Amino acid sequence: MKYKVKEIFYSLQGEGANAGRPAVFCRFSGCNLWNGREQNRATAVCSFCDTDFVGTDGYNGGTYSATELTKKIRSLWPAHTNEPPYIVCTGGEPLLQLDQALIDAFHQENMIVAIETNGTILPPAGVDWVCVSPKAGADFVLKEGHELKLVYPQPQAPPTQFEKLNFEHFYLQPMDGEYLEENTRATLEYCLAHPHWRMSVQVHKILGIE
Repeated sequence: MKYKVKEIFYSLQGEGANAGRPAVFCRFSGCNLWNGREQNRATAVCSFCDTDFVGTDGYNGGTYSATELTKKIRSLWPAHTNEPPYIVCTGGEPLLQLDQALIDAFHQENMIVAIETNGTILPPAGVDWVCVSPKAGADFVLKEGHELKLVYPQPQAPPTQFEKLNFEHFYLQPMDGEYLEENTRATLEYCLAHPHWRMSVQVHKILGIE
C-alpha cells in the first residue's frame, strides 16, 4: 500500500496530555468530515478545522510505502538519543490510511505510535496512544482511549455527552478563530466548574512553532 502524506516534521506536541513532548508529526492527507476546500467549509461536518491536509505538497510530503515512510520519520528523530521515536499520526483523519502494516513497520523500528483522530473510525491494534477529538454531527464510534480532547464550545457536542466514556484524560480546548478570546474564557469557566475536565491550549501557536 502507498500512503499519501501532506507533511512530516519534528516539533513539540502542543496540546493535551503530552504537551511539550518532542515528536515527529506525520500528517496524512484527506479527511472524512471536510474536503479541505474553503468554499465547502460552511457545509462541512467539521467547519472549524485549522489545518491544511489537502494534497502531498507540504514539508516532506509525498506518497510513501510503509518502508519509505518509516525511514523518513526515523531520519527526523535525533540520532544521538536512545529515547525511542515518538510519532504522532494526524491529519485530516489518519485512520483513513493508517493500517496494521504501517503500525507494525513503526514498531519494528521501536517507535511509539500515537494518533489524533476524530473518532469516526476504529483503529488497528497496537496504537500506543489514542487521542480522540469528537466533532458534533459525526458518527462517533471510538469511545475509549487514552485522551479525549473536545474542542469547545460545540453546542451539539456538550462535554456531558462524553465524560462517562473510557478515557484516562479529558480535555477541553478553546475553539480557534474569530471568537478565540471568548471561547477561551468559556472553556476556563467550564473547567473550573467541572473539574473532571482539564483545559488544553495550543502551546505551539503561542510559541510560534509548527
